[in-house]
Parts: sequence; C-alpha cells; structure tokens
Amino acid sequence: MTGPRIINLGLPKTGTTTLTDALRHAGLKVADWRIRRGQSNLPDIVGEHVGRILYADYFVSGDPLARLREFDVVNEMSAVRHDRSLWPQTDWGLLQAIQTYHPDIKFLLSHRDPVKTANSMMRWRNLGNKRLPQADVPGLPRGFGRTEAELAKWVEGHFAFCRRIFAGCDNFLEFDIEDPDARDKIAAYLGIELPWWGQSNTGKAEAE
Repeated sequence: MTGPRIINLGLPKTGTTTLTDALRHAGLKVADWRIRRGQSNLPDIVGEHVGRILYADYFVSGDPLARLREFDVVNEMSAVRHDRSLWPQTDWGLLQAIQTYHPDIKFLLSHRDPVKTANSMMRWRNLGNKRLPQADVPGLPRGFGRTEAELAKWVEGHFAFCRRIFAGCDNFLEFDIEDPDARDKIAAYLGIELPWWGQSNTGKAEAE
C-alpha cells in the first residue's frame, strides 16, 4: 500500500463531487471531505474531516498523508463550520510536504468560472452567505465573502496561487469542468481509464 497518488486542489463547487464519482467509477479509493464509516481500518480517522487529518499528521510526523495510505485519491480537502476552517489546498508548506514525502504524487486543479462558482457557493447549504464570511479563510478574512463579487475574486486568487506554485511542473494539471475534453485530459494525465464522466449533484437543492 503506497498511499494517495492523486491530490485535487479544487475549491468547493468546482466539480469536486463529479471528480470523486468519476475516479470511484475507475476503481480508485477516494478520500472526499470526511472519512465515512467503512472507508478506513483506522478507527481514529473515521468521522474526521480530511483537512483535519492532513494538518494533524503534518504537524506530528511531517507527512500529511501518513494516515491516509488506504486511499488512492484525496479530494475536497477543505472544511468550514463554526469550530473550524481548514483549507490545505491553499497552504504551500503542507503541499510542499506532500510532494517531499510522496514525490510521485500528481496534483489536479478542478477549475470552474469564478463567477459561476461564487453563485453556486451562495446557494449551497449556507456556504457563501454564512459559513465563509464568518470564518477566517486564507485569502478571505472574516467578514469578507458576503457578496458574489468578493467570492469570485477569492476563487480566482486561488487559481492564480496554484498556477504560480506549480508553474513548469509536470505533475500538475488544471482542467475546466465545462471543457468537453476534460475527461480525456484527466485520463491521459493520470494514465487511467474513466468509464464515467458527467455532472454530480444535478437536481439537488442548493439552498438550505
């Protein structure tokens, strides 16, 4: 068991659920947002947010993926609620540690038009209109993010951050979820077949 070999740096509402579903259809084991019952043989991580596990292991052993070796993929690393604000995909120190301990890791960045992403955040389970403005988020300090314009600027800033730190790297692929060739690009980059590609969360109410 070698541990995760694929990391997605995407923000919420950028097609992360679609990516998880596609990679699971390809037979990969994906850690997505939270470790659910039956997904791990390690009782201490069951029920925990992926972001919390990454940070705990980063500070204890240096390797953020130390307890996620049962998984092939880490996706949707962020978590934000009243008692935590975790954004590993924005933290260069943590990402550098992943690359140091796992030199064969491949990074993905799920991209979506920032304006559309912001609009979706506003409508998704009080993410944009409550949780983000009330949290301290890298690039989006507490009190900001109450408008779609502020959220869109933050989203674009994250994309720019990822492009900058991975500029010239051959283990980084940014893909647009609305690109009709996204499936083929991801499959070629990862060297796998993707038997399914579509749009997850379709039909689910975004307001709560």
